[in-house]
Parts: sequence; structure tokens; C-alpha cells
Amino acid sequence: MWLKITILLLLAALAVSLFSGLFFLMKDTDNSGRLVNALSVRIVLTVLVVILIAYGFWSGQLGWNTPWLHG
Repeated sequence: MWLKITILLLLAALAVSLFSGLFFLMKDTDNSGRLVNALSVRIVLTVLVVILIAYGFWSGQLGWNTPWLHG
């Protein structure tokens, strides 16, 4: 259960990082580098989410719950 909660928290952090990057893109007039930092954080969070999902499938904590696969 902790894995699913961690993945959801990371996805929420991804959304926050995405919108902060959009904000910095629209409102930053000087070259402060905040947009690059927001995009870097988003890339790191995406890699962490992919690693956690792969670990979840590998360990058996995540699985496919679709009825057509279990027919």
C-alpha cells in the first residue's frame, strides 16, 4: 500500500512542478533559471515514478486488474 501512496504523491508533485514551470515560463522576464530548475525537478520525479512502477510490477505489489487478461 505504501508504494501506491508514494506513486500518487509523486504524481501530485509532478503536477505541481508542471504548473510551476508554466508559471515561470509565462511570468519570468529575467533569466533566473527557475524554469530550468522546475523542468529538472519534473524529470527527476518522472524517473522516480517510472522506477517505482517497475519495482511494483517486479515485486508483485502492482498488477494488471483487467478482466480480459484473466479470462
